[in-house]
Amino acid sequence: MKLTEGLFSYLWKDPYENNCNSYLLQGDRTILIDPGHSHFTDQLFKEMGADGFLPDHVDLILTTHCHPDHMEGLEEFLDTRTKMTMGQEEESYLRRNGKVLFELMGRPFPRYRIDFFLKEGELQVGREVFEIYQTPGHSPGSLSIYWEACKALFTGDVIFYGGIGRTDFAEGNSKLLLQSIERLSQLDTELLLPGHGEIVMGRERVLQNFESIRQNFYGYL
Repeated sequence: MKLTEGLFSYLWKDPYENNCNSYLLQGDRTILIDPGHSHFTDQLFKEMGADGFLPDHVDLILTTHCHPDHMEGLEEFLDTRTKMTMGQEEESYLRRNGKVLFELMGRPFPRYRIDFFLKEGELQVGREVFEIYQTPGHSPGSLSIYWEACKALFTGDVIFYGGIGRTDFAEGNSKLLLQSIERLSQLDTELLLPGHGEIVMGRERVLQNFESIRQNFYGYL
């Protein structure tokens, strides 16, 4: 679904099976954020196709974190020209305790490659510029992506509409999650694009969502 010029969302709405939201950014390069579970990529590709995109149109995949429902689909792009990236700390976590989640979910450990590591700071892809933020808590190397040109914030599983990422997985940290949420709350955001659930649209609704999170969750972190 087209949200605005150059920005498309593919929200996961099945209440009976878990998968992440995916987002596609189209400029002079085509970027996919979080491909989701590999056994659901057919559905993702179908929805992309309805918007005129094929998998081989994707130039770069940005992975917010390495939990199975966000990064497993990387294996569907292994034999393509598509570049793939995530944070170095997150990839190290994947090789440590992160791989346990695949075992718990009964999923085989996926094949993947990392063409370069995302670092905090500016990322330029073609003519588009993004700001990468280290936002640990849900996972130790979780990243959030801010696209200033659209005032769009991709939060992975740090913060949702009316909720926050869980911290009871291996190496989760509630105090770091709180700090990450507060850091993101300072950005001038008009589109909050979470890894699950509904999109938050409009500056006032975004601010209200952050305030609701403070009131309803901070006391438990």
